[in-house]
Amino acid sequence: MFFEFGIKDLIDIFLVATMLYYIYRLMRESRSLNVFIGILVFVITWLFVSRIMQMRLLGSILDKLVSVGVIVLIVLFQDEIRKFLYNLGAHQRVKAIKKFFNKKEKDKEIGRRETMITVIPIVMAVINMSKGKVGALIIVEREMSLDDIVATGDNIDANINQQLIENIFFKNAPLHDGAMIIKGKRIRAAGCILPVSHDLSIPKELGLRHRAAMGISQETDALAIVVSEETGGISVAIKGKFKLHMTAEELEIFLTDELMELT
Repeated sequence: MFFEFGIKDLIDIFLVATMLYYIYRLMRESRSLNVFIGILVFVITWLFVSRIMQMRLLGSILDKLVSVGVIVLIVLFQDEIRKFLYNLGAHQRVKAIKKFFNKKEKDKEIGRRETMITVIPIVMAVINMSKGKVGALIIVEREMSLDDIVATGDNIDANINQQLIENIFFKNAPLHDGAMIIKGKRIRAAGCILPVSHDLSIPKELGLRHRAAMGISQETDALAIVVSEETGGISVAIKGKFKLHMTAEELEIFLTDELMELT
């Protein structure tokens, strides 16, 4: 006997397929793809045993494992779940909805001028440090709070200033090896400790600063600017990806465009 198949069933299948696709992408990025495949096989087996074959004993055992397994998965993959939920909220369509309801949306030209006040001192400092091969790691905080990262360093709470940035990263300065956290028009802290990425795709010639930049970009929406102490090269890490060998002009345009989204 055939069952009825309507538009509601089609939507149901589409939503499940979309959810599985996003979970697959998330697991692949976090190198947990084998775990995802194992979970999928287990779920299919559980459905086959409990719903199709209706094996009571084995089905009841699998039912118990599923109920406990959900809690275990939440504990094991709390970082991935948090990242998934953040990406969902940060989606461009969701942002468009938030902007629609934001009655105090600023004029674009005013927003760009305000953004440039933040960007120019950073870019100028990065250029000078690049020429002198002074290593630096600058984190620009965006929507996700970095309070836990700030707590690992020394509080600065000062206006963004080119000379201050260069002095903090001076080779003999005590805060030289840590990361600087910037939010809005102020330097929040320096000498901060970042999570280090162990991603095998990171080129071997990139050092600890680059791995720390990648780590913070994978766990938050912050963008990380790196100046290489060996080559003087300028790089940016954002959303778990690197933009290497950037020029001063490219850096200025990139920072302006990214920070404009927050205005």
